[in-house]
Amino acid sequence: MATLAELPLTTRLFLKAYPWRRIDPVPWAPLRRPLQDARVALVTTAGLSLPEQDPFDNDVRGGDWTFREIPADADPTTLIDSHRSESYDHSGVHADANLAFPIDRIRELADERVIGSVNHRHFSFMGSITAPGRLTAHSAPAVADALAADGVDAVLLVPI
Repeated sequence: MATLAELPLTTRLFLKAYPWRRIDPVPWAPLRRPLQDARVALVTTAGLSLPEQDPFDNDVRGGDWTFREIPADADPTTLIDSHRSESYDHSGVHADANLAFPIDRIRELADERVIGSVNHRHFSFMGSITAPGRLTAHSAPAVADALAADGVDAVLLVPI
């Protein structure tokens, strides 16, 4: 991970001026069943999509607030990285998408009975959204509703 001093001046100035939001208290819920019985889903902010899906639109002012549904049987080697940020090194995700979307690791945990099961679908968002209003008002609640309808007990959030 880069230090602030390693980032370009424009990025450092942007981060200094950005109106960071604080959510207090932090929303969370205790696990209602043992992890070995829980259905688990992944949510990533890596801007990943399947080849047949539209990539995230990097021209949307404030960031693309939409999401992509990724089925549990997706091959992570086929996922396309369209994340807009140049502030992180994309080479790791290009070499192994499991760094940003650890579907193979979740499958292994299910096979080893560490978790109960893997949900049939997962979700990818674009990270680095500087205008999150539509994300928090529309996209995030839609995904939360879908995961609740699927009976998901735990979500592993992989922020990028």
